Order: sequence, then C-alpha cells, then structure tokens
Amino acid sequence: MHNTSVVIIGSGPAGAAAAITLAQRGLHVTIIEGEKFPRYRPGETLHPGVEPLLMKLGVFKHVQDANFLRHKGNWVKWEKDLHFMPFGSDEKGPWCGFQAWRSEFDAILLMKAISLGVEILQPCRALKPIVEHNRVKGVMTSLGEIYSPFLIDATGRRQWLARKLRLPISKYSPRLIARYGYVHGNCGVRDENPAIIADNGGWTWTANIRPYIYQWTRLSFAEESLAKDWTPKEFHGLEKLSPMRAADMTWRLVRQPGGFGYFLTGDAAAILDPASSHGVLKAMMSGMMSGNLIDQIIKGNHTEKYAIRGYNKWLTDWFMHDVKKLKELYNLLLPQNKSG
Repeated sequence: MHNTSVVIIGSGPAGAAAAITLAQRGLHVTIIEGEKFPRYRPGETLHPGVEPLLMKLGVFKHVQDANFLRHKGNWVKWEKDLHFMPFGSDEKGPWCGFQAWRSEFDAILLMKAISLGVEILQPCRALKPIVEHNRVKGVMTSLGEIYSPFLIDATGRRQWLARKLRLPISKYSPRLIARYGYVHGNCGVRDENPAIIADNGGWTWTANIRPYIYQWTRLSFAEESLAKDWTPKEFHGLEKLSPMRAADMTWRLVRQPGGFGYFLTGDAAAILDPASSHGVLKAMMSGMMSGNLIDQIIKGNHTEKYAIRGYNKWLTDWFMHDVKKLKELYNLLLPQNKSG
C-alpha cells in the first residue's frame, strides 16, 4: 500500500502542471503513467498566452532553450479568401506562438515536476478508483493500491475516471474524428506560419513543426473516407514519417468535473476539436487550477464543497463559451451544420 498527498493519473500538460503547482506548495505528489513515450497528438500551435503560465510553472526558460519554432500567426481560409491572422503585438513587437514538439514539451514539464520531488510511477496502469463513503480515496494500480485524499484525472480523451465513476457525459456535436500525420521534406510555403484551410467538408491544418518536418490534421464534418496514404496537396511528394492516426474529438463535457476527492483536468473533463485552438492552454490552466484548489482545501482556506462548486462552474462556463464560438465559426461554412 502506498500513501501520498495527491495522486495524478496521466503525465501530459494537465497532469504535469497540476503536479508542479502542488509540489511548489510543498505537497507530496505521485504521478502514475501507463503510456510509453513519445506520444503522438493532433497538432496545435501554443498561443502566446501560454507564456505567463510557463513562467508561473518555472519552465519558460527551458521552453525557450528548446528552440521550438515560433510563429506570428496563422494563414486562414474560412468563409473568406486566404488571409493572415496575427496573434497580436505590443510595444515590444509581434506576439509569437510556440510550435512545440509535444514529446519534448511534455518532457520539459515532467522533468520540472521531478526536480520538485514529484514521484513518477511508470509504467503503471490505473485499474479502478478506490471509493469509500461516496468519496474517491485513491486508486488501484498495476503496482498496488495508492491511497490519497485527492485524485486528479489527467488521462485525456479516455476520460478514465468519469467512465469508472459513471459520471454523466454530455455531447454537443455529432461524431468528429480528427486524422493526422507527419511528413519529412521541404515545403517552403509552410515554413513561416501554419495554415488552416476550410472547405464544405471540413478543414485541414498544416504546419512546420521542426526543421523539415511537417504535421497535418484533417477534421471532417461528416464521415469522410481518406486513403491510407492521404496527405494535403501541399505535402504531396514529401516522405511520410508515420501512419495516419485518428482521434475522437466529438465535443463533450463531463457534467461534474469536480467532486469529493477528485478533479478532472484537460480533456479528461471536456473535449473540443483543435479548431478551438487552445487545448494545451486549457489543459495546463485546469491542472494549475485543480492544484491550487486542493492546496487551499488542505490549508483550510476553502471548504471542499465551495472549491468543487467553483471549479465546476469555471470549467463548464469556459467550455460553453467555446462551444458557442465554434458553432458560430462552423456556421459560416455550413449554415445548416448539425454541430449543435
């Protein structure tokens, strides 16, 4: 039997951000991770708004030193002709997003957590939550039982704890599948800034993510059959680096992302497709928020009931705001789109 202050399932951006936040406050944290690294994810440029979070977590310099490609904005072809949309600027110059290589970005966050004393159990699979008197008290794992006053689910789209506890999950879109892949070569038109190009059937995102390495993501509004060797036109002739992968990005929200003894973070709580453009940012923010609330509960500054209610409202309000914006965005393409 293993005891810890907080157990976190999953070591992606949400889990690592929660672990760092808690460890910065002196709490003993254990992360369990069942997946092997590196892990592949649909592409996303990190908005410049991520910088304050990286600073608060103490990893901004590490991210800078990683020399990720940086972009001033995106080329967009939606209901209008192709045009450039910058992130913005201030007196210091244009704001730049990070095209972070996810395996390296995740490793930076995880190494920071380890440097603060966070315990990592890997490989270790979560089997089922330990529930006593209607409260989550820990987790049964492939390495044995771990007891903890608080559990954070950062398992992503698997939404592990919600399914184990049979929490209601509401869907806000038809089934949406994002397919994605990587290619190697030279595509000069895509070297400076990513592009998202929409058509009547969906949209395609393309980006230079490392020198001579590009990623594409295709999301269809309806079931669309893509050949196994499909790539966007601009990548024709480039070498495929991986088989096509797919991710279920159907918009869905766990109706109770916080409860007695647990918090759901990132995609484990709510999922939107990559067009919402801030999945990693939201994952990190929800991880940091849950970590801060647990610290406040332990210190007696908040009652657990108050913290749960506040977290659920904050996360639900953010999700519903993004759903509204996405519907408006998609209705520009398909006025009769069934996204609601």
